[in-house]
Amino acid sequence: MKLSIISTIITALASSSAEAFSPSSIHSSAARSSTTKLSATVVIGGGRIGTLISNDAKSKLLGREDSIAESIDANGEGPIFIATRNDVLGSIVDDCPPSRRKDLVFLQNGYLDNFLESKGLLSNTQALLYLSVPAKGVEPVDGITTKNPEGLTAATGIHAQALADRLGALGLKCLTVSPEEYRPAMFEKMIWIATYMLVGTARDCASVGQAGADHKDLVEDIISELVAAVSAKEGITFAEGSIERLAAYTDVVADFPCGVKEFEWRNQYFYDLGDEACPKHNALLKECASAGKLGFELP
Repeated sequence: MKLSIISTIITALASSSAEAFSPSSIHSSAARSSTTKLSATVVIGGGRIGTLISNDAKSKLLGREDSIAESIDANGEGPIFIATRNDVLGSIVDDCPPSRRKDLVFLQNGYLDNFLESKGLLSNTQALLYLSVPAKGVEPVDGITTKNPEGLTAATGIHAQALADRLGALGLKCLTVSPEEYRPAMFEKMIWIATYMLVGTARDCASVGQAGADHKDLVEDIISELVAAVSAKEGITFAEGSIERLAAYTDVVADFPCGVKEFEWRNQYFYDLGDEACPKHNALLKECASAGKLGFELP
């Protein structure tokens, strides 16, 4: 089966601080160099991120015209990085040989838990990418902030180190962490996307930087609301300073345009928690819907 791969979202938007991780369990790729020995790998998705991490002789890059089922060795080993949009993940997993699905590495934004659980892949390697690639062949920019000069990119799972090695060889930082340490970071990343994109859309902002600058109080109120809602629902404890960490990341990607997209992977998690748990977030979504600012209908 031929799979049409949609190019990956380039900027892997913001999230939690390494302060949320216990120092004893953090391993960083920062000290690695271009001499790092890289393992053989498959990369699915020929966009800017996929091209970036497959730029070595040991990588096989699969693009739009490549068959997943025919291109992946059922008896092989090593990571299979998925650098595509969320909406093609189901087809990729289904087309991947069952014996290799444990090797799939998910690099997407958003809440993947329900999808991964439905596929029996909840323990697979995942990563939060905080880097941007303006164009193919252009040097990547690490998404480090004044609050986190050590970098924000993090990975967890059996192939986390393989990703850290690849990024380290490119001069990019990556922390390898436990699943328990990864979850607060994953949710904080979702909170950044859900908040800044929504506020910017509702208030007709040209960028996330403008949303943060012109509507600081609203942004902070929603962040606090969502942190509390996730903590209550998931039993997660966030490190102090979520608002400050997310504001610092906003400074790094200040020109990024606003838009409420991929609702089912992002804002819907918070929307489904209900109006009592997320009153300001949900009210703002409904306001956008009434004003015709969403490209979809709310459930």
